[in-house]
Amino acid sequence: MKEEINRLKVILAEKNKTSKWLAEQLGRDQATVSKWCTNRVQPSLETLKSISELLGVELKDLLR
Repeated sequence: MKEEINRLKVILAEKNKTSKWLAEQLGRDQATVSKWCTNRVQPSLETLKSISELLGVELKDLLR
């Protein structure tokens, strides 16, 4: 069982946003964002900062 490090999928749902929307905002591939949401791959700290700004949440709220 993989450890869930980020809460990206949960935060996106709370904000009524999709991974496709996030990928478009960041200029990233949707498959990459999907991997972040399923915790198969982790975004860089810099990317997490950008995500927190886009979603209007604290950086710490994206992490477990």
